[in-house]
Amino acid sequence: MTTPLTPDEPTPATAPAQADHSARAHSFNAAAQYAAHRPSYPPALFDALEELTGRPLKGARVVDVGAGTGLATARLHERGAEVVAVEPGAGMAAQFRRALPGVPVVRGSGNALPLADHSADLLTYAQAWHWTDPALAVPEALRVLRPGGALALWWNTDAHDVPWIAESARRVDRHFAGLNLSAEKRHPDARFADPTGHFDFAHLEIRWSRRVPLDTHLANLGSHSVFLTDTEERAAAFFAEERRHLLAAFPAGLVEETYDVHLLLGTTPTA
Repeated sequence: MTTPLTPDEPTPATAPAQADHSARAHSFNAAAQYAAHRPSYPPALFDALEELTGRPLKGARVVDVGAGTGLATARLHERGAEVVAVEPGAGMAAQFRRALPGVPVVRGSGNALPLADHSADLLTYAQAWHWTDPALAVPEALRVLRPGGALALWWNTDAHDVPWIAESARRVDRHFAGLNLSAEKRHPDARFADPTGHFDFAHLEIRWSRRVPLDTHLANLGSHSVFLTDTEERAAAFFAEERRHLLAAFPAGLVEETYDVHLLLGTTPTA
């Protein structure tokens, strides 16, 4: 599947084989909560896409795979890209259509893209690549990209060098003993993104932040798949305690969330 990877989901460097993988994937159909509270992406990310590919997004044919509710698709569309979204989940696709009625979205997977050969200048996976099988998704990317086209993979990851974020992550880890979610947030590794070595990825890290009400921050955290598959009683107890901790850190009720976007970008041969 190519459902969006979130800050609490495994990156290609660390994705463990988890028995509840399917349940966590299906939980993303809580699309309205996801759309309302998840962070988007900073303008600097899209500046970097243009710089690394050597071409403007305006007029580029872009396919956003695992588009979810359209957080990344909307930013690409705003830049003037001709975007087609690919999304496997019915709930996410329905939310996408409500948010971006003028952008086409098709149901499909990165492992078998429903697209013509050599039809895209840029393939993007915003927090979605780890839901693919690279042994299938890399050849599909090479098939769909035009000569000189690019594959861009990126993730919003929590900035664990910020003390309050590290403390919150430890509390989440204790709540989900055995999953070690903090370890799943390590930097993506190009060797795991493309074990075949067809793409020579450049890696760029972009730090950004947003200030949101405490309720928005908690709703963002609660939209992560591990909480959506938790019991109501356990989740409610965790969030009551987490609210107490965060109000001590942010007594005004505004939380400064800090993220590092990790971008991997690889290009295809020009001929």
